[in-house]
Amino acid sequence: MASDAKSIIQTPRRYIKKPWEITGTCADHEYKPALPKATEYRVFCPATAPPQALIPNSDRDTVYHIEYCSRDRRVHRTVLRKANGERMMREKSFDADDFPRPYLTAKVEEDDNAVGGGYQQ
Repeated sequence: MASDAKSIIQTPRRYIKKPWEITGTCADHEYKPALPKATEYRVFCPATAPPQALIPNSDRDTVYHIEYCSRDRRVHRTVLRKANGERMMREKSFDADDFPRPYLTAKVEEDDNAVGGGYQQ
């Protein structure tokens, strides 16, 4: 009788382990079982209408913008001489709008009449 009771108690011990004795990938905290849940298996019914596809719209000019490379792969080198550089600099004229506007647009005035010349003593 005692041996029968002992065997009944020992049988589940073979199949059930303590949580700290379980090793492997299933012991990792990021482990997810491969079988989906019943609510995840079929999200929508086959008779329901599928959602409408979102089709991106773009300008017609840029949709089929195909450019082909030229077959000539040689590097075209241009030799600039001093005369060419001087001529380019003479043709170039700079305007105030060509440069970014500085942040400081007002003149900074120092207060020399402050007590102690502006410094505390």
